[in-house]
Amino acid sequence: MPRPICEDDLHAWVDRRLDAARRAEVDAWLAEDPARAARVEGWRSDSEILHRAYQPLLAEPIPARLRATLERRRPARTLRFAAVAAWMTIGALAGTGVGYHLGQSSVPAGDALASLPHRAAVAHAVYSPEVRHPVEVGADQEQHLVAWLTKRLGAPVKLPDLREQGFALLGGRLLPATDGPSAQFMYENDGGRRLTLYLSVRDDGDGTTAFRYAQQGEVGVFYWVDGRFAYALSGQFGRETLLPLANSVYHQISP
Repeated sequence: MPRPICEDDLHAWVDRRLDAARRAEVDAWLAEDPARAARVEGWRSDSEILHRAYQPLLAEPIPARLRATLERRRPARTLRFAAVAAWMTIGALAGTGVGYHLGQSSVPAGDALASLPHRAAVAHAVYSPEVRHPVEVGADQEQHLVAWLTKRLGAPVKLPDLREQGFALLGGRLLPATDGPSAQFMYENDGGRRLTLYLSVRDDGDGTTAFRYAQQGEVGVFYWVDGRFAYALSGQFGRETLLPLANSVYHQISP
């Protein structure tokens, strides 16, 4: 009896990583529902377009300053990914995934949403290794941080509390984006592992999407849209660890 088609199978199908037998099973499953097939094919098409557009940038040299910073807390493989990614001026890889239960309807992702997991992972990779200056405004100035980012982003910013999940707030910072300002909150657990929440303002300001997951090198990213903001929660954790954290963030921001 064939195994049920799961999310990992769809990711592998998009990335052309399935063996011939499993690919045939996924092909047959997708053929049963044209809408489902069209949606997954759209993920693959977006990924291929972005890969073709930005693959040459992988050959660009890594800035020495960024290499020195990341070498303090990153293994070589992650260093290569994070430094090259940060040197790009726009997201190169589209995150693909399927919706998680939030009672929301899924809407097609535009270019900004497609690049969101990459932008969030780059910001995570650049700032999470910092020892002395991981944030711009510390947790001891929480009210100022929220008021400042609300003013700069032009929409009310909410700051999730993840202490029950074992992560204390370190603070946050303002970040540049291709279409305006964005922001990042950083959290840390007792083991020194860090988690970042990336916020980006959306032009239309009235859409929603279910959770999506993307793996950017060694950084996992759950991302979604809710009203004025697109959110991305990033960390070097597995999907099973990140999902409850993302759920907590979502329910605090949109109770």
